[in-house]
Amino acid sequence: MDVKQQYKPMYEQFGLNVVYYRKRKRLTQMQLAELVDIDRSHISAIELGNVGVSFDVIFKLCEVLEITPKELFDFR
Repeated sequence: MDVKQQYKPMYEQFGLNVVYYRKRKRLTQMQLAELVDIDRSHISAIELGNVGVSFDVIFKLCEVLEITPKELFDFR
């Protein structure tokens, strides 16, 4: 699902949080994709803020990264 331009900055902030927590766990995009059971290109698109994310993927990301959904949405 492509993002609406008016919300693009928020998708980008979400993506930056995914990058931050992924790197904190010392995971590559490929490793995270395998653990979340999605394609690496989808992880890349999420991190760049180019796609929307389902709740299923958000919950799985949180499980794998050992964080809460609130932390993913805590934009700095």
